[in-house]
Amino acid sequence: MKRGGVINAALAGALARLGHTDELLICDSGMPLPGGVPVVDLAFVAGIPSFADVLDGILSEIVVEGGTAAEEIRTANPACHELLGERLPGLAYVPHERLKQLSAAAKLVVRTGEARPYANVILRCGVAF
Repeated sequence: MKRGGVINAALAGALARLGHTDELLICDSGMPLPGGVPVVDLAFVAGIPSFADVLDGILSEIVVEGGTAAEEIRTANPACHELLGERLPGLAYVPHERLKQLSAAAKLVVRTGEARPYANVILRCGVAF
């Protein structure tokens, strides 16, 4: 049994399979899921688990060298925009429609129960050395 960290078996295994430059999408419950990309669906009820909790859990498990979020988050969800700015310095922004297109190249999607708009980010995996 794992001592700590991500204990969801599907998510822990999927994170372990990611490599340098692979991308994963952490998304709210309303984001359209790209076809053909494996999804770990953590959504339970609206708001649970939160985007922030899932983001922090994943960031504790993987090395991230960059991220991309929707421009719209700046005005439509300032709390989430602030969270991403604190966790991911140098975060890039694209229009939401472009973010949806980019998500098709992700190796993994993690769906949260988040019910606030634009709580989505694509993370690009880094390397630990």
